[in-house]
This record gives sequence, C-alpha cells and structure tokens, in this order.
Amino acid sequence: MMLQYIHWNVNPEIFTIGGWGPRWYGLFFALSFVAGYYLILNYFKREGIKQDVLDSLTMYMFIGTLIGARLGHCLFYEPAYYLKNPLEILFVWHGGLASHGAAIGILIALYFFVRKHKKNYLWIFDRVVIAVALAGFFIRMGNLMNSEIYGHETNLPWGFIFELRGETVPKHPTQIYEALSYLFIFGLLSVIFRKTWQSQRHGLIFGIFLILLFTARFLIEFVKENQVAFEENMQLNMGQMLSIPFVLAGFALVINALRHKPVEMQKPGNYKV
Repeated sequence: MMLQYIHWNVNPEIFTIGGWGPRWYGLFFALSFVAGYYLILNYFKREGIKQDVLDSLTMYMFIGTLIGARLGHCLFYEPAYYLKNPLEILFVWHGGLASHGAAIGILIALYFFVRKHKKNYLWIFDRVVIAVALAGFFIRMGNLMNSEIYGHETNLPWGFIFELRGETVPKHPTQIYEALSYLFIFGLLSVIFRKTWQSQRHGLIFGIFLILLFTARFLIEFVKENQVAFEENMQLNMGQMLSIPFVLAGFALVINALRHKPVEMQKPGNYKV
C-alpha cells in the first residue's frame, strides 16, 4: 500500500561545496522577486511609468516582505521565546517567516512608497498583488523543497511521505495545495487586469486578491499541521484567525470599488495615480 504514495526526500540544498550550498528555497525566493519585477515592469511600461519608480518599489517591497515575514513569525507564533531572546529575531537563516506578517509588512512599506512617489495607494496595490500571488506560488514550492509546512496524515494517493523530516506515513502536501491556489489567483487577476486596465476601479483587484488568497489559506489550514504547540487547543489556528480580517478587508475594498466610477485612461500616463 505504501507504494501508492509519494516518498519525498529531496535535498533542500541544490549542491554543496565545502559544507555550504545554495538552497532551493533561496532560489525560489529570488525567482519570486525577479518574476514580479518583470511583470510589474510590463505594467508600468504600458502605463507610462518610469523604471526608476519600479526600482524604488522593488526595494520597498523587499524590505517590507523580509521584515514583516520575520516579525510576523516571531510575534504571532513564538512571542515568549523571541521576547526573551530578541537578538535571535535577526537570525533569519534559522528559519521562521510568516506570510501574514509579510502582508502587513508590505502594507506598511507601500504606504511609505506612495508618500514618496505621490501615487494612489490602491492603484499600486492593484498591480503589486498580481506579482505577490505569483510570488506565493514560488515560496510554497520552496517550502515543498524544504519538506516543511505540510499537512495532517492522509490516505489519499497523492499523499507525501516527508522522509527527511522522519515521517513514515503520508501527509497532505499542503505546500502544493497553496501553490496551485496562488497560481490560479495569479492567472485570474492577470486576466482581470488585462481586461480592465484602461477603465480601472481602484482597489478592485486588490480586494479580489485578499478574498481569494486568504480564503484559500483559511480552508487549507484545516488539513495543515499546526506550526506551534499552543495552536493545538484552538478551534481556529493562528493562520486562520489572521486570515479573517484580510478577507473582510477584501470584501470592503470590492464593495467600495464597485460604488465608484472607473478611472478612464486614454493614453499612457494620462491619468492621475
């Protein structure tokens, strides 16, 4: 019976030289930024936005993502430990990044970005979240290569036995569930953007993104193993509790966007953002 399952024992390191080697997770993390950069570059060229604005946006995004994801893990999942050992918050290479923290970090970083470049907050998010959805796909594939963030035991034929983690029974490959969800969201948002970019409702794409991504995250958490011990006695785990406000915010953004007239764009750069 065990032969019907997938035995997963992929080395997290791509190769090793002198005891050190690049990891698949790092490669996918880098790919998420490269792919996002060229995706938004295409949007900006279409709309007459200069590339130096994108370079600045990329820096804000990188800093916001990294700081937010790290602080999110430390403060949401293991606050007691990291408050006693605050210097270890800086040890990103030890692992521990939270997507909800990354979302909050990006929200804050882009607030400072739009203040500097005098852009519309929702306008920039309607573009950034398309790249973020694609980045989510890459990040979860990196988690798969690390054999981490997987689910409960399953008897489904696509269950993964994560041998490098000492598992002997098949588990839900929740990394793949999330990755495919994010890839679908990326494709859908891309289609919506292509069809509406000349007649835009600021916040609509951002709102749809929040609803779909965090609903998917909320549902997948039901088959995912808890990350920390205190979640065992909770009806909803920390990931689900943190997802609810984002989903509600998404509905508010969609309703608000549909209540306002779309912003018409006649030619590149010929409208206020």
